[in-house]
Amino acid sequence: DAVIKDFLITASDGKSYHTMHYNLDMVISVGYRIKSQIATRFRIWATERLKEYLIKGFTMNDELLKEAGGGSYFDELLARIRDIRSSEKVFWRKVLDIYATSIDYNPRSDLSREFFKVIQNKMHWASHGHTAAEIIYQRADAGKANMGLTNWPGTQLRKADTEIAKNYLNQEELDLLNRIVSMYLDFAELQALNRTPMYMKDWISKLDEFLKLSGRDILVHAGSIAHEDAIQKARLEYEKWHHEQLSEPTAAEKHFVEALQEVKQITKQFKPKRKK
Repeated sequence: DAVIKDFLITASDGKSYHTMHYNLDMVISVGYRIKSQIATRFRIWATERLKEYLIKGFTMNDELLKEAGGGSYFDELLARIRDIRSSEKVFWRKVLDIYATSIDYNPRSDLSREFFKVIQNKMHWASHGHTAAEIIYQRADAGKANMGLTNWPGTQLRKADTEIAKNYLNQEELDLLNRIVSMYLDFAELQALNRTPMYMKDWISKLDEFLKLSGRDILVHAGSIAHEDAIQKARLEYEKWHHEQLSEPTAAEKHFVEALQEVKQITKQFKPKRKK
């Protein structure tokens, strides 16, 4: 990429001026190497941003996002936050925080253990018309690329990743699920702030009310596939898929074979002809 580029910029006086713009990677690199007051101020600012990122896991320019809504970057930020909120660990923790405000809350009761499954299945059903178990059972397929998964954390597909229904959803389904989860958590937190006495079963009713208000289908049955059957299917498919992956040559092995073929071709070209 070019290090410097000239852009025509319209100023506040309405006139256009030729303005030099510098490559961001170059600016950062130079800012950490040269000795000057401006470079020192840059390093202080950059170090503060890096420190905030390492401590919190994020860093934000609040004023930029507030002005003009932040443009497309703001929409991207909201989408990423919704995706984080709907991850099983975050969602489970938030739901438990809300659920713990119930009058009859008992973390060891069967109702408590089933609560998360019910909430999760109702949200999946509202998003794409299937329970979490049905999605896993129907889409886990060793014959498909990445076993049918569309997203997962990290670069390597693990067995645990195949047991999470959200990982099989396409982009449209995933976006809808993320939005429903995010809105429900806000709704439930508002209910908790009202300090209205709530029993555990009341939270299920509140979710149904929320989904009905949102115009989504409400799950009123347990689904056609048991959770245990879905997990067993996912594990069997993973074993088959993993075996196929091990039997395939690695990228390094493929490169070696290609190089070997090239050497053979070169050898044939320069092989001396036999005298008759």
